Amino acid sequence: MTGLIAAAAAFVLLHLLVSGTRLRDALTGAVGQGPYTGLFSLVSVGLLVWVGFAFAAARSGGADPVYWNSTHPMRVVQAALQFVALFFIVVGLTTPNPTSVRQESALDRPDVARGILRVTRHPFLWGAAIWAAGHLLVGGDLAGIVLFASMLVLALSGTLSIDAKRRRARGASWDAFAQRTSNVPFAAIAAGRQSFSFAEMGWWRLALVPLIWGALIFVHPYAFGVAPLR
Repeated sequence: MTGLIAAAAAFVLLHLLVSGTRLRDALTGAVGQGPYTGLFSLVSVGLLVWVGFAFAAARSGGADPVYWNSTHPMRVVQAALQFVALFFIVVGLTTPNPTSVRQESALDRPDVARGILRVTRHPFLWGAAIWAAGHLLVGGDLAGIVLFASMLVLALSGTLSIDAKRRRARGASWDAFAQRTSNVPFAAIAAGRQSFSFAEMGWWRLALVPLIWGALIFVHPYAFGVAPLR
């Protein structure tokens, strides 16, 4: 379990202390954007692999106490949460977004705040947060709590980190985009700064969500040893 805690802490701290901070600005100024991105990605992947192996070791090591057991209603709620998470992830990843890596130029488009960006300017990260929260609901063992709580913290803090990074880099153009959108899903719509539009999201994107969700429900027992709805 110590190894999992160390791996999860290292992965989260890498993003909290480097990505989106002024330290990142200093590093990119020293080595250039390309080398920094390559190195950061390499370290991130390495740490993520460490997290994966440490999680498997913690679960199989016999010292993984269980604090709550999932029930069938909890698993149904979890499956529904994963559908919502996939909606944000799939639609978010396939929509041009100035908060995404190397898509800052999308800020120059007058119609950039469209589709899923009317709901939140961080759809992927909110999808990841919902994914992690759903797994926390049904994963009451210590290894699961460490893993999914760290992913939840990373996803939510990432929204703030990206906002700060884009504000420093793009100034007024970012402020204008941020004013028309919201970090928290549906906040801009509730405040009257935006309206909701399914059509702008693209029907092909929406159609992908149930297809991927159904495929994951099917393969989950084979890939991860757990049947989501049983």
